[in-house]
Amino acid sequence: MPDIITLTDPRSPVSEAYRSLRANLAFARPDEPLHTLLVTSPAPDADKAEVAANLAVVSAQADQRVILVDADLRRPAQHERFGLENTRGLTDALVADLPGGPPLQPTAVPGLFILTSGPLPPNPAELLASRRMRALLTDLAARADLVIIDAPPLVAVSDAAVLAQQVDGVLLVLAAGRSRRDHAVQAKETLAKVGATLLGVVLTEVEPDSAAYGAYR
Repeated sequence: MPDIITLTDPRSPVSEAYRSLRANLAFARPDEPLHTLLVTSPAPDADKAEVAANLAVVSAQADQRVILVDADLRRPAQHERFGLENTRGLTDALVADLPGGPPLQPTAVPGLFILTSGPLPPNPAELLASRRMRALLTDLAARADLVIIDAPPLVAVSDAAVLAQQVDGVLLVLAAGRSRRDHAVQAKETLAKVGATLLGVVLTEVEPDSAAYGAYR
């Protein structure tokens, strides 16, 4: 199971950075609360799935009921990160009315539930653009304080752009030293074209400043 640092090393500078991100998001929309958040990246060179997972953990640890949706229907990763089965998930909820609602799975973190991708479909973009997806997001938002959606990279496929129109805000994940400037610009332009709200950028793979954090660990 891939490392979720906010669980394995909650006192680390990186974990503290995720808690700061959580706090910043709480003030991102001063006029109304943030209920649905899309996490994506310009290209596959930034680990947006890691950011989505850790943000979901720290949000649940702040006494929020959180649903993490793996909407990367091409390379899903959240079931592996949390050690869950992926026989049923988002795709099942989008193609049929399921008794009891979407197949949410509890985690070891109180208040955190995962909707895994489910079986990979031949037409991800069409499913994510469907009326069923909009209805599902409304349903999930009613079940939780915060719904975090892990989406594919923006430049690679159209899936994230389709979803970005349906959520309250978008976080763009970049990897220091690896993400390309032109990809970042293209991703920002794509979000603007679809009328999405870009809340901010998360820069990963940055060496923490030990002098700033060391004395308070």
